[in-house]
Amino acid sequence: MAGMNQISQEVIIDSAEESFEGASQAEFSEAEIDLIVRIYKLIGERWSLIAGRIPGRTAEEIEKYWKSKHASSQAASKRYP
Repeated sequence: MAGMNQISQEVIIDSAEESFEGASQAEFSEAEIDLIVRIYKLIGERWSLIAGRIPGRTAEEIEKYWKSKHASSQAASKRYP
């Protein structure tokens, strides 16, 4: 019975690690967010250039993140210059 408990614990740990690895790619760290904001202020919506400064990130991921977090503030600034 002890062997079964060890196997089930290993399966749970493996599943948790896979979930974390999958989530880590979608989520951005504070350092990544800070870098995105700083570069965006310098060069604007040049997502491929921003992605070139963040290892492991694509332009599409960064653009999607940016637009999901800043869509309402960008729309407001376009209406009220």
